[in-house]
Amino acid sequence: MRHKLSDIHSIHIGEKTNIWQFCVVLPEAVIGENCNICSHCFIENDVQIGDRVTIKSGVQIWDGITIEDDVFIGPNVTFCNDRYPRSGNKSFKLDKIIVKKGASIGAGAVILPGVTIGENATIGAGAVVTQNVNPEVVVVGVPATETGANKNNN
Repeated sequence: MRHKLSDIHSIHIGEKTNIWQFCVVLPEAVIGENCNICSHCFIENDVQIGDRVTIKSGVQIWDGITIEDDVFIGPNVTFCNDRYPRSGNKSFKLDKIIVKKGASIGAGAVILPGVTIGENATIGAGAVVTQNVNPEVVVVGVPATETGANKNNN
């Protein structure tokens, strides 16, 4: 389902993917099957989103971000792909972000440039992730620190 009030330019969207109202999807974005993209999301061009991904409202997925299968991204998660943001920056360097299979990112978390979030990792709500996150762990806080193994994986 593509809501009539969304602005979708990509043809690379898998079957049974729902994109709700007030979303913008640019032409080169790739979105897998059975995804749920909630309202008020923006998905830029150089983006890969796997299958069965949930992206809650208010999330922007910028160029250079890869989201693998079965990932949950909570409301208002912020991804940053530029270490030195400045208006009109002519020396902009894109720093990629990878969210591995099965990871879960809580509401309002901030993911800084160049970070990889490991398989089945959990990022707590409001955490600021400044470095790579190991697979199967939980991180919380500012800056995000590991609190132990993730016991909630299926």
